[in-house]
Amino acid sequence: MNESLGFAHFLSQTDAVGRIVLFLLLALSVASWYLILTKGLANFLAGRRAAAFLRQFWAAGSLQDVNAMLAQRPLDSAFAELAQQALGAADDNSQQGLQRLAAAGGPGEFLTRVLRNGIDQEAARVEHGLTLMASAGSAAPYVGLFGTVWGIYHALVQIGMSGQGTLDKVAGPVGEALIMTALGLAVAIPAVLAYNAFSRRNRIWLAKLDAFAHDLYALMTVGAKSNSSAGEVRPLRAVAPR
Repeated sequence: MNESLGFAHFLSQTDAVGRIVLFLLLALSVASWYLILTKGLANFLAGRRAAAFLRQFWAAGSLQDVNAMLAQRPLDSAFAELAQQALGAADDNSQQGLQRLAAAGGPGEFLTRVLRNGIDQEAARVEHGLTLMASAGSAAPYVGLFGTVWGIYHALVQIGMSGQGTLDKVAGPVGEALIMTALGLAVAIPAVLAYNAFSRRNRIWLAKLDAFAHDLYALMTVGAKSNSSAGEVRPLRAVAPR
């Protein structure tokens, strides 16, 4: 059997279609790993910033203190942005009353819409990149299989034209073509695992944000803390406009 057989030999013998398939797999792999690394780091930092903000939020004496704190620090987490939007909506509503269409339905309805809109925006943000990851995980095995089928076809055509159809002449090119299937699986498996991990993290993250929104609503409407996101620290004293 020819000792030069291998991936390099396969690349030298394949045609434009095989190279396009290989380039597509490489592009999917690079995109997937870029998203895995960047989203993993971003999620880690977002978790730390959110925890730090929640500690400061529940340690504040009143919502006025929270408002002053938000004015002095960057809005570096979804929880800080949601609190800023809610406090801004309450302040704006107290100044303009129900004269605007956005405030129709009363202060409670207006605050609910503001909080829900903030959660929806965060949900859209955390979903960024997951479609590509899911596409890579589902499509890469089939792309690799297509490359294998095309490589086997291409190899068999060349063997048929040469007239040398012995087993040692067929097994090498066929084995080389199977590399494409292995590459497809190598692209798909990390993408699928990362997609599942990020999807679970996003569900937990949005559930915590929704719980914080409930706490904000309770504080700003009835002046009481619900039991969802504050842990064991003392509740805020609500000094919120109505």
